[in-house]
Formats: sequence, structure tokens, C-alpha cells
Amino acid sequence: MTKSSSSSRIPAREGQEYGSAQWRSLGHSLTLRVALLFLFLSFLTRVVLFGLSVGVADASVKSWIAAFFLGFVSDVATLSIALLPVAAFELFLPRRWPRAASVLLGTAFAVIAFTLIFQMASEIIFWLEFGVRFNFIAVDYLVYTHEVIDNIMQSYPVLPLLSGFAVAALALALWWHGSWKKAVHIHGAARTAVLFALMAACAIAWFSWGIDKFSITRNRYTNEIAGNGLYGLFSAYKNNELDYASYYPVLPAAKLHAGLKALAMAPAYQASPAASASVAAPTRPRHLVMITVESLSADYLGIFGNKNGLTPNMDRLSREGLLFTQLYAAGTRTVRGLESLSLSVPPTPGQSIVRRPHNEDLATLGAALNRQGYHSWYIYGGYGYFDNMNYYFSHNGYQVVDRSDVPANEVGFANAWGMSDEYLFNQAEKLLDKEAGKAPQFLMLMTTSNHRPYTYPDGRIDIKSPGGRDGAVKYTDYAIGKFLKDAEKHAWFKDTVFVIVADHCGSSAGKTSLPVYRYHIPAIVYAPGFVKPQEETRMVSQMDIAPTLMGMLGYSADPHFFGKDVLRDKNYEPRALIANYQEVGYLKGDKLVVLAPRHPARVFRVENAASEKEKQTEVAPDTALVNEAITYYQTAAEAFSRGDMKLPAKEATAGIPPRN
Repeated sequence: MTKSSSSSRIPAREGQEYGSAQWRSLGHSLTLRVALLFLFLSFLTRVVLFGLSVGVADASVKSWIAAFFLGFVSDVATLSIALLPVAAFELFLPRRWPRAASVLLGTAFAVIAFTLIFQMASEIIFWLEFGVRFNFIAVDYLVYTHEVIDNIMQSYPVLPLLSGFAVAALALALWWHGSWKKAVHIHGAARTAVLFALMAACAIAWFSWGIDKFSITRNRYTNEIAGNGLYGLFSAYKNNELDYASYYPVLPAAKLHAGLKALAMAPAYQASPAASASVAAPTRPRHLVMITVESLSADYLGIFGNKNGLTPNMDRLSREGLLFTQLYAAGTRTVRGLESLSLSVPPTPGQSIVRRPHNEDLATLGAALNRQGYHSWYIYGGYGYFDNMNYYFSHNGYQVVDRSDVPANEVGFANAWGMSDEYLFNQAEKLLDKEAGKAPQFLMLMTTSNHRPYTYPDGRIDIKSPGGRDGAVKYTDYAIGKFLKDAEKHAWFKDTVFVIVADHCGSSAGKTSLPVYRYHIPAIVYAPGFVKPQEETRMVSQMDIAPTLMGMLGYSADPHFFGKDVLRDKNYEPRALIANYQEVGYLKGDKLVVLAPRHPARVFRVENAASEKEKQTEVAPDTALVNEAITYYQTAAEAFSRGDMKLPAKEATAGIPPRN
């Protein structure tokens, strides 16, 4: 028995050789083969882009050596992250049936190879179009898939190209078919070691590498070639920003400062900043409540011609207070509205500042009022982690209250987006009862009910839930009316300015890229005893609301604000700034200046701007008007990127406890 048992064992030396062979098989692993292909295709892409850039890129040998060396480092950094799922797949792949396992490894390689070849071709095509690596435009293309796919199908022989990529990937997988058989026998310890090594490399790359590392020269083409397209794509998704100077028209510094001075705009960014004083009026309101209403287009209100009776309360308030009849939203999403209302800045290209990195300690309306002794709050009906709202407001002068802070028994009705508006207003009423006697309060409320699925409590209005957009608008109007009626019973009511303003319109679709009527929103200021019934009929930008409210409270606006106090500024020139993700517009009179990536400024004459009959006709560029548009957008983009919008941390968050 003992003899038989010992004879069946592998001799020690033979066992060692067998184990060593398993470790040596690591050279045939799927992870290594993918890494080699990735590095080769990345190098080949860089060579092609180099050839396409001859004559426009930095021609010095030193710069090109640096670009290719830094490019290799960039590829390795990207690879360390991209290979993690491949290494995990290879580690956990069952090996009980070696033949099936080798087929799975080969199939996985073919799929990955096809993807990498497709990415290379896409990068080259993208470069031919924009002269850059993948960036936020590419991210945007992933969002607007319908238009992009149609354009690609009409512009390129897509099916032959995809077929060629598939054949190349399959041929390479078959050529290396012997490796997949050997890869099955790689020692488990070796596969585990590879995964942990990649995790360590991934951590190093994540915390030490960035797009800023590619800036090796002043030549943008050379810097772009040093980058990696896949890294650029995910970095753009993470940072949500388009570099203004790289894609949009710019003015030299002297002309820019002259434009700022001529427009009497944003004194904090002028060459010689103007002094800013804050002197309270003898008689002024004590508290400010801003109700930011989700998706409230102007054409939902009866005061603007709607015949469906959706807004009886807001229509009444607009007659009893101050109504802005030509107010235009900055963008098409909530974060754009919050950015404009809190920061008073133009909507710079890319994602809203609310969602960008390095957006702490900014000169917000809340921070400005805190310096006058106020306590500023941001109160949201949903969970404020959405769209980075909690982080942004809690790091910029506001104390945040969202649905997670509200006891369950105080949320009478909620859907996926948050508690119904009446329960949001109940929280505001409760907070004012508690805090109004201690110090002046500023509450910025963000509603959620006017949003799909358009559900709300039964018995409030004559449209049963879910009532579609009409029902949601009418319910929100009901909740606003109830809140103000209840507020009249409290001592703080007579000392409070209430503002009802939309974040953006209910729809952004139109026949043009920047349909002006899709940015038309209402704003009503209601404060009996302080604000007389009146209409402001001039064109106003959403970023003008913050400085105008500060004026109503008796203070000068923060010098960082780009907006104007339209009621008190005798030199106010009506204009509005509107944007989607890529294109930004400057509306003045009947002219709209449109700035888009890689295109010269275009000017359109706008007819019927307040209706679906709007018509835009391109006209000859007006240099002075174009320069005004550039002055606004270039200054705002540069101010944020340089950190010029920031305040000292103690000023930005004065009196606001940190949020856990």
C-alpha cells in the first residue's frame, strides 16, 4: 500500500519543474496579450496622429521625444486601470474543462481586440474632425446617440469597416490560439499576483496621473498626441469640462479687460477691480425664500397665455408682486439653473460648475448673505447626492437639508425623485419658525414634483395622479399657494421676500441648437409691504436674479457676480446668456451670437422668440456684439479654471456647520 502510494506521486524535482512551467505560462496569459495589443495600437495611433499633425504641431525633436515618452507613460497608466476586469476574468475563469476554458479565453481576446481596433479608428476619425483626442465632446456623443449614429452611417462605410475590424480581431485570436491552451494551466498564485499588482498600479495611476501631465509644450497638438484617448474619454466624463481657450474664440487680455470695463461687468475680474460696499437700506426685508421650481416653462402660466388654468396661484402672485416677463434660463438642466441662481455666472461650456471638481469655497449668493449676518440653507425634496448638490452647496456657504434629514412621518407622499412639494414647503415653514427669530434666514428650495412620473397626493387638485405634465404643474402651483397662505399666519411672513423662479424649461427641443423660446422662464417676487405690483418687461438673464435680490435686501452685489441688479443699475443693458453642453449663446435685442467648438462665431436674427414659431436667420457677424459674447464666456471660463471665483474658506462657509 505504501509502495503503491509513493510510486503514484510526482518526484519532488519533477513537481518543481511542473510548477515552474505553470508560472512560465504566464507569458501566454490573456492579460499580457491584451496589454501588448493595447500598447502597440496606442503607439500606432500616436504615429498616425503625428503624421496628421505635421505642419501644425511643435516641430522640435525634443518635443516629439518628450511626447512619445510621456505618451508611453500615459498608455501604461491607462492600461493599469483598463486591464483590471481582464485580469479578474482570467483569475476566476473555471478551469475544470480546459478545452472550454481555452475557447473562452480566445473569444474574450477577439472581443477585446475588436474593441481596441474600433477605438483606434474612432480616435483617428475624431482627430480629423476636431484635432484633439477624445474629450467632453466624445462624452456628449455618447449621450446624443441618435444624431451621432445617423451622421456616422451617412459619412463613413461603417459595415465594411466593422467587418474588417472583426476579421482582424478573429485572425489575431486564431494566430495566438496556442497561447489560450497554455494560459489555462497558469498557476492560480501567478494569476492572483497579476491582479494584485494591477490593483496597486491602478491606485498609483488614479492618484498621481492626470490630463495636466500632458502639457509638455505650448503647442496643443503636441500635448494632445502625448495623451491617451481612452484616458481622455473617462477624464472628460469625470471632469465634465471643455477647455474654453482650446475650442472657442478668445480675445487678447487687453481687449478682454476693455470689454469688461465697457460692460461694467464682474468688477472682481477687471484689471482694476472696483470697490464693493454693502450698505443696508433703512427699511428692508429680513428673510429671503427662493423657491426654485423644477421645469417650469413660462408658457405653463396663464399670465403668459396658457388657457388650461394650471397656475391660478402663481398667476395671482404675479399680479400682486413683481413679474419678470422676459427672463431666460441659463441652460436645460437643474444644475445649470442652480449654478446661475447661486453663482451669478454665465453657463460655461461643458458640465455645470455644480458637478465639476474644485468647486468649493466659491462666491455664492449664500456666502454673500452670510457675510451680512444671514444663515443660508439649501433644502431639497430628494436625495442631494444626485447631481452633486449636497457637496456643492455644503461647501459653498449653505447648510443642506434633503430627504434623508426629514423624519419618515413628515413625508406624506414621495416618489423616486423625492417628497411632494407641499412636504418640502412644510420643512421650510418648520425651519423658519425655529430660526427666524435668531438671525436673518435665506432658504433656497428645490422642488421635484414637476418631473416624471408626475405623481402627487390625491385630492389636492382636479387632475388625478399621475396627471402628466399638466397635473404636476398644477399640483406644484397648489403647493406654492398653500405654502404662502400658511406663511401669512407666522410672524416672519411680513419680513420675508419670496421668489418663485424656474430652474429651466420643461423641454429643450427645438428646430435650432439654441431655441430661445425653450429658455423662457418665469420669476415672481412676492413681498407685500416691500414690493409693489409691477412688471419688469426688459430682457433679463437668470444670472441677474442673485444681484437683484441682494439689492432688494439693501446690499450691493458680490463683486464676483457677472449678473446685474436690473432694478437699480441705471446702465443696465438687457441681454441673456443661454447654453446647451457645447454651444453657448448671447442674446441681445433680436440678435443671437452662437459660439461652438471649432467654429467661428455665428450671429442669427431671432423672430418670434417667445413661441414655437421662432425663426432664426443667420446674418453677417456683428464684431462688437460677438466680442461682448466672448468677453462674458471667456472671462467666466478663465475665472473658474484659475480659481478666481473662490473666496477664503472661512468667508465661503462662515457660520455653516460641516456636513457629515
